[in-house]
Amino acid sequence: MSARLTAMTPDDAPPLMEVRDLRKTYALARGQTLKAVDGISLSVMPGEVLGLVGESGCGKSTLGRCLLRLMDVTSGQILFEGRDITALGERALRPLRPRMQMVFQDSYASLNPRRRIGDLLAEPLRVHPDAGGRRRSAAEIAARLHELMELVSLPRAALNRYAHEFSGGQRQRINIARALTLSPRLVVADEPVSALDVSVQAQIVNLFMDLQARLGLTYVFVAHDLAVVRQISTRVAVMYLGAVVELGATDDVLHHPAHPYSAALTAAVPRPVVGGMRAVPLGGDIPSPIARPAACRFHTRCPHVQERCRVEEPTLRPIGPGHDVACHFPLSRG
Repeated sequence: MSARLTAMTPDDAPPLMEVRDLRKTYALARGQTLKAVDGISLSVMPGEVLGLVGESGCGKSTLGRCLLRLMDVTSGQILFEGRDITALGERALRPLRPRMQMVFQDSYASLNPRRRIGDLLAEPLRVHPDAGGRRRSAAEIAARLHELMELVSLPRAALNRYAHEFSGGQRQRINIARALTLSPRLVVADEPVSALDVSVQAQIVNLFMDLQARLGLTYVFVAHDLAVVRQISTRVAVMYLGAVVELGATDDVLHHPAHPYSAALTAAVPRPVVGGMRAVPLGGDIPSPIARPAACRFHTRCPHVQERCRVEEPTLRPIGPGHDVACHFPLSRG
């Protein structure tokens, strides 16, 4: 893989997206609730890659969909380019859709099997006017489709084929092309390589990185594979049971984790040893998000738990420049 990306953001640039105390709650039977996103606040800066990591069920994919208003939120605010989009209806959101797009995990299910790839990619170009408010001509649409194929390293002949005629990696390239059709500023990628073979994963991650450098894109990259996150992200947010428990530069969070959960995730990555690979598993099962532990949500699995952790919920607070952690007793950076 190529070298990890560095942020291309001036120090005084405003956030591209800002999230304030965001919550997404589902009402269940017998008066129970599921807090999929539980009071998250963070910013996404122009030109950066923010990695969202955590175990399955931590809420990272739900957060990604909420950021793009693909689902309604329960409370809180989402500001995109300085504008509050939290309560906008679909009609008001429509002019914003070209500037924020998503790449989904399932490359096959997200493509209509009955339509040719060229038709799928051309549809947003027909529906949305260009930056000057003008409808695109057939020649302009064709030229853009050819440009997209070049961007994702697929032949132009792919435009005349159907989704089932491609491999998983090729289909994900098509999904990336579709996300780029209208030249977005922000792309949320939801586990875009988790269903692919390892060799293909590397190719797709490199494609994401090359496109980011070439087009100046901003990514929110949802993943559970820390090797992928370490490769592509400039910052990392670690999620546990719907909340961000650590947020900071990739090197800080993954090489010098301050939260015990972040440390457990990095320790669980298989490491080469004599005779094979060895990983240190994270102890215990993740608690039910319907009945999460009181106070610190990680205290039932934490090897460093103390009495304060059982009675007082920690808040996300700074422990260094650009490095925040929600822990009463953060780990040493030594």
